[in-house]
Amino acid sequence: MILKRYGTSYHSVELNFDSKALNEIGFRRDRETQVPVEAFEDDWTLETTHELTAEAKGPVQDATEADLLDKLEAQIQTLLDDLEPGQALVFENTDGQDYPKTKQSTKNVVVEGENKLHFTYTVAPALRFGVYRETGSGS
Repeated sequence: MILKRYGTSYHSVELNFDSKALNEIGFRRDRETQVPVEAFEDDWTLETTHELTAEAKGPVQDATEADLLDKLEAQIQTLLDDLEPGQALVFENTDGQDYPKTKQSTKNVVVEGENKLHFTYTVAPALRFGVYRETGSGS
C-alpha cells in the first residue's frame, strides 16, 4: 500500500505516471484507506527512507520520458514487493515544495550523416518514500 498526504489525512493511492500528462509523476486516490495525520503520527513509525531517481536516453522524446517513468515505477514496485504485513510505503515529497518533475535535455547528434535530436530525461528532486510500520494503539 502507498500512502500520500492530502491536507489533514493520508490516503491510499495508486501510481499515475503518464508521459503525456502535465504532471507526469502523479498519484490517484483509490479510496481504500484514509488515516488522519494525527493518528498516523501516533500509530506509525518510520523504519527506512528511500530516494528514487532514474535516467533515460533516446531518440524519441515521448518514448524516452515513458522509459524514465517505467524505471521509476519498477523501483517503487520493488519497494512494495518488499513490504511486510503492517508496513506501508509513504510518498514524502510535498506538493508545491519539493515535488519531483521530469527534466529534459536535448542535444544534436550526427547519425549516418544527418543531424538528429537525442533526449535525456531525469527526475529532480528524487522521489522520497518512507517505509512505515503500524505500531500504535490503532493496530
